Amino acid sequence: MAENSSNGDHSTTPKQPPTPSPLRFSKFFQSNMRILVTGGAGFIGSHLVDRLMENEKNEVIVADNYFTGSKDNLKKWIGHPRFELIRHDVTEPLMVEVDQIYHLACPASPIFYKYNPVKTIKTNVIGTLNVLGLAKRVGARILLTSTSEVYGDPLVHPQPESYWGNVNPIGVRSCYDEGKRVAETLMFDYHRQHGLEIRIARIFNTYGPRMNIDDGRVVSNFIAQALRGEPLTVQSPGTQTRSFCYVSDLVDGLIRLMEGSGTGPINLGNPGEFTMLELAETVKELINPDVEIKMVDNTPDDPRQRKPDITKATTLLNWEPKVTLRDGLPLMEEDFRLRLGVDKKN
Repeated sequence: MAENSSNGDHSTTPKQPPTPSPLRFSKFFQSNMRILVTGGAGFIGSHLVDRLMENEKNEVIVADNYFTGSKDNLKKWIGHPRFELIRHDVTEPLMVEVDQIYHLACPASPIFYKYNPVKTIKTNVIGTLNVLGLAKRVGARILLTSTSEVYGDPLVHPQPESYWGNVNPIGVRSCYDEGKRVAETLMFDYHRQHGLEIRIARIFNTYGPRMNIDDGRVVSNFIAQALRGEPLTVQSPGTQTRSFCYVSDLVDGLIRLMEGSGTGPINLGNPGEFTMLELAETVKELINPDVEIKMVDNTPDDPRQRKPDITKATTLLNWEPKVTLRDGLPLMEEDFRLRLGVDKKN
């Protein structure tokens, strides 16, 4: 086990953060908080935008290239005076004046990030460099949504933030796994060298409405298969475990992390652990008892266990998930039924 006793603690004193707009300190000007969300048209990003827009003091700018995101996810905000949508790829520089940046831009599903692995690692490295440069220029606080994939196929269970991980640097998933690890490195280097205010969230499996129906992730796969009456395809041996966090819980954690004082990294996920067979049985029971469960070959470098240690999130952010898997799956089922045009049987 490789551990980092100084994760989040820095031997060198970081510089003071860049100064934001002078308007922030004006006694006579009550300006809104201007927030940029990269990847804001995606699954998690659009739910985050919904929550941010509920606060009338927030102006939200979304930058997305729509590779995996969709304008449909944001249609209720298009035309709103506090909302702006920009078609933009973060591998190119972006010039906007903002106070906070939530950096979510990157495909998170294996089907999408393996489709163009070079583009994926460019998004993680060049894209993160670009938004860090923007944050430095305007004095914005920046939050990176990293991933539990930085732990690879873990040799420690559950995974605390101090665990360095067990990642294959040349595997088919490396463009995403190593890309996110480099993005975390860049965040801390900008923090130490330039005094940037940073936050890092390591997101574990998240599910909910607006997930891409055929994105290859297990919850969306099983629900779509159950609704279509197809066999639930469980990758062998079926004993590999995952933890599933409902999207509203995750968004709450992201906002608490951004508004808190710690840099992270902080695990955000649900510590409830399920095998793939248990998940398939639950989906079958709740959605379509008539479907069969079928074993298929596994994909390379698939982690055997995944469960977050959320001690830091609980103590530092006063955060823990509230929505159970049995409560969350029917909410996602309802969304998938509407999009697939499948009526509920009486």
